[in-house]
Amino acid sequence: MKTVLTRLAIAGALSLALAPAAFAETTSDQTAPMHRMNDAVTVGDLVITGAFARATLPGAPVGGAFLSIENRGDSDDRLVSAKADFAGMTQLHNMRMEGEVMKMYQMENGIPLPAHETVQLAPGGLHVMFMKLKAPLIEGDTVKVELTFEKAGSATVDLPVESFAAKTMDGMGDDK
Repeated sequence: MKTVLTRLAIAGALSLALAPAAFAETTSDQTAPMHRMNDAVTVGDLVITGAFARATLPGAPVGGAFLSIENRGDSDDRLVSAKADFAGMTQLHNMRMEGEVMKMYQMENGIPLPAHETVQLAPGGLHVMFMKLKAPLIEGDTVKVELTFEKAGSATVDLPVESFAAKTMDGMGDDK
């Protein structure tokens, strides 16, 4: 019974945390979301920009982070893992529509980063998933995540915590 209640709590938290993404307008192009200028993080041929996490409700066991990764190199790379001290577990996830239901799944082989392309981790799609949060993610705070890439190595990225409904860094693009 405890397992069932735990799963229901996680499912509820996920639906609250990701609900704004489920109703977000989607387009077929891969245009980067607009966000304020922030420091880019470079590791190898990869440039990471627009990183942010969404604020969580008190007691929520999960949270998400979003960012852009540009591969300026001539060879493909792959985001293979993420680690955050504020979470008991961190995974790389994606979301897809199955019929009329949005489902989330772990990217067990990581996230491919093709040469000369930019990959968006954005609400409603690819994202970094923080599970077993040790404390809520509070709007206005900044947390750190360590991203590990197959070829480029590792980089620590600052994640400003934006509003619960943020679609992009600094809330630009929110429906208000």
